[in-house]
Amino acid sequence: MLRLYDTLSASKRVFEPGGQVVKLYVCGLTPYDATHLGHAFTFVSFDVLIRLLQYLGHEVQYVQNVTDVDDPLFEKARELGVSHQVLAARETERFNADMRDLNVLPPNVQPRASREIPDMVEIVKRLLENGNAYQADGHVYYSIRTDPEYGKLFKGSRELMIELARQRGGNPDDPRRHDPLDFVLWRPAGEDEPRATSPWGAGLPGWHLECSAMSLKYLGAPLDIHGGGSDLIFPHHENEIAQSESATKVRPFARFWMHTGMVYLGGQKMSKSLGNMVFVRELVPEYGSDAVRLYLSGCHYRAELQHVPALLERASRLARALTQALMLPSESSSSGADLAEYRDRFIERMSDDLDTPGAIQVLRELGEGIQRRASMGGAVRDAQQLLCDLGAVLGLQLVA
Repeated sequence: MLRLYDTLSASKRVFEPGGQVVKLYVCGLTPYDATHLGHAFTFVSFDVLIRLLQYLGHEVQYVQNVTDVDDPLFEKARELGVSHQVLAARETERFNADMRDLNVLPPNVQPRASREIPDMVEIVKRLLENGNAYQADGHVYYSIRTDPEYGKLFKGSRELMIELARQRGGNPDDPRRHDPLDFVLWRPAGEDEPRATSPWGAGLPGWHLECSAMSLKYLGAPLDIHGGGSDLIFPHHENEIAQSESATKVRPFARFWMHTGMVYLGGQKMSKSLGNMVFVRELVPEYGSDAVRLYLSGCHYRAELQHVPALLERASRLARALTQALMLPSESSSSGADLAEYRDRFIERMSDDLDTPGAIQVLRELGEGIQRRASMGGAVRDAQQLLCDLGAVLGLQLVA
């Protein structure tokens, strides 16, 4: 049985889809400077999840958005002296190219927030009608006082939520808000910003609203899995839950919430604001996609990844060893070896909340076993096929 850790219940639970197709939504990038290792850790982790689900026989409908309407994008465009549309298009293509280079499966749908604003307007209308939102000076805010469960995902104190909201794009000191934690659903556009029409004036949707609208449109509630980096738990995902459940009356909005750990460099979180980034486009040409994937999956997806170049070198050596094991000649299609143990152990590790470090160890042992058997003149072709099949679950191509 596949067991996944759910942030909302703070426990590992047996995962089974609510219907015939697994509905997965992962928050995508704000396209103004892609793609560093922090991005790669998140999207490779969810790529592994998708590949495992498919290996286990599930069909997956995967939606990953592009946040091309957001304050950081506008700020970067101003800094560079280009339009936000040009910057977003360029960085989105660069991100998608980086994902292809990492052998990450593309989403079934990759909606742009800028094209989905009419659906966002409809959600705001519904929230106003339901009494979950209020207007003030061209702004529309969600009222957390209408949601007694607000904070259930984050589970932190009110004081900490206010502080994090202040740090992560909110404005709890806004005098228009009835409560410091009320969040923006709609706001007036700035002079140099794009604007869309709405009953509350020309403006723009709130960041949190964008993901609710796109996930509900392309997947429908409830989602099976909603994912993203752990830095999105609050306020982004907390606010998504509040507005989505209030608008649809469907609870839960998502049956599982999965979050990846942060990537650190020199003791600090890798981020655009700090400028301490290592980019995928620099690593893949030097090490290859298999090495980078083994490096990222060598850390459990919920753990913090401390970037250590020596460990990347170690992953590169393992990638070469596994590839060499596949290249060894074998005259027979069957070795007669008992390979079920390797497969069972691999699936057991992966089914325990994506224990990729444990699964990689199984691949290492299988590759070493192939090398030993081949050195004694034994047939290894079926073992090589198993190594190829299991490696593919981790997104490995294993080609010279």
